[in-house]
Amino acid sequence: MLLRDLVGRADLGLRMLHGDEAALDRPVRWVYTTDLIDPGRYLSGGELVISGLVWRTSEADTERFVGALAKAGVAALAAGAAVFHGIPDDVVQACRRHGVPLVAVPEEVSFAAVTEFVVGSVTAARGDRLAVTVGRQRQLLAAVAGGMGLDAVTAQVGAAIGLTCRVFTATGRALAAGPEPLPESEIDRVVAAFLTAERLPAVVPGPGPVRSVFPVGPASELRPTSWFVVVDGARPEWDQETTETVGELVAVAALDRARRSEGLRVARDIADDAIALVAEGAGERPELPVRLRQAGLDPAHPLAVAVAGFTGPGRAETARSVLVDAAAHLGPPVVGTHEGLAVALVPGDTAVLDAALGRLRPGIGEPGRSGDRLTVGVSRPAALAALTGALHEATHARTLAERRPGSLHVVTAAEVTSHVALLAMVPDDVRRTFAERVLRPVLAYDERNDAGLLETLEAFLDCSGSWSRTAERLHLHVNTVRYRIGRVEELTGRDLGASADRVDVFLALRSR
Repeated sequence: MLLRDLVGRADLGLRMLHGDEAALDRPVRWVYTTDLIDPGRYLSGGELVISGLVWRTSEADTERFVGALAKAGVAALAAGAAVFHGIPDDVVQACRRHGVPLVAVPEEVSFAAVTEFVVGSVTAARGDRLAVTVGRQRQLLAAVAGGMGLDAVTAQVGAAIGLTCRVFTATGRALAAGPEPLPESEIDRVVAAFLTAERLPAVVPGPGPVRSVFPVGPASELRPTSWFVVVDGARPEWDQETTETVGELVAVAALDRARRSEGLRVARDIADDAIALVAEGAGERPELPVRLRQAGLDPAHPLAVAVAGFTGPGRAETARSVLVDAAAHLGPPVVGTHEGLAVALVPGDTAVLDAALGRLRPGIGEPGRSGDRLTVGVSRPAALAALTGALHEATHARTLAERRPGSLHVVTAAEVTSHVALLAMVPDDVRRTFAERVLRPVLAYDERNDAGLLETLEAFLDCSGSWSRTAERLHLHVNTVRYRIGRVEELTGRDLGASADRVDVFLALRSR
């Protein structure tokens, strides 16, 4: 109810002693009757304070009492005339100084009558508002159940409150773009505000248009894996109905997100199968193109591989959630996990993937947020037959990213200048054939005799041909190492003291 509704009641006979038209339009949230000289601790704002003024013994008392009401932000003071047979001038002057509307309650009117009217009016208004809210919620849920998409629901809510609404993921992917898409710089601004705000909802800091961001999902969820709603305007200035309507949009967005998550669970099994096939070097097996088509990718077009992981243990699923969102900027992604890392097969321009991940930088590694570093490696686009090499290239790129400072680092194939880049360009079947021809005698000898030749060969090359360091790593005598490497040279026909032969064997090991 408004203050004018109370003053306008002829049967109560209330008189406005201080206050203009704007004061009459103040909403009255509740009523509080008191004769305490400092009731501030019991007030939260918007109350009609009723007092018989029995606390008043001097003008200093008046100043203290009215000052407390002003500080609390009350709607008005209703002062009883019974004690002083009128309202003292110092009370009127104090209300003027502090901007507190003042209403006089006649001696013949009981405080109970005023209280009953206010409580009845406020309660009825709350009931009406609740009915409107429930009705609006039912309409939105019915629209969603009827197949209305999140974009259309968001536009409907925006039209109802007169403010543009949008929904984004943490990488800046627009799920409901609004009547006009935001420019990239503005998306960067709202994403950064969402990721770094101490509390949510929050107002997006300038420079730029005033906007407010609201989290979609539980407060305990990591922001880099979440969604958020953006609404034009500053939330503290909205009326209660606008705030409630935006809250309903957030609830609908959460419902939509849960529904999409169910679909992703089905895609997850397909993705894990496809990535396992790639890791096995099964690019020519018919199962792989079938799995890619089921996931929405065209196996005839080149695909890039992205490998992502957090530095902390047990974070593969978090990395996968981040990669699913970032990879979705390029189209339907295939994202699963392999050896404790998230792996994605993606079409299109990988620079878009790099930019999407870059938006997460403010929210990665910050206290109270994700807590550790995210590193990502991205391969060159490769044909189906060379995807295993692309996976190796992306894994190597991520290893390079781990060596670089910062909470989030992405290394692309363009930065990989080792033999990994060369092997990634070779079709999987060619690499496997080369490895088989060079190493077949060693593998067969190990299988028959369990001689440990392959393990010794790998350690020997890793130790740059040092007999003593190889022996120390494998906990063997140096003569044992010499014997085993001699057997490898006999079986392969290569002299591991010669650079060219050593390169052949090294590349064969890396091509397996």
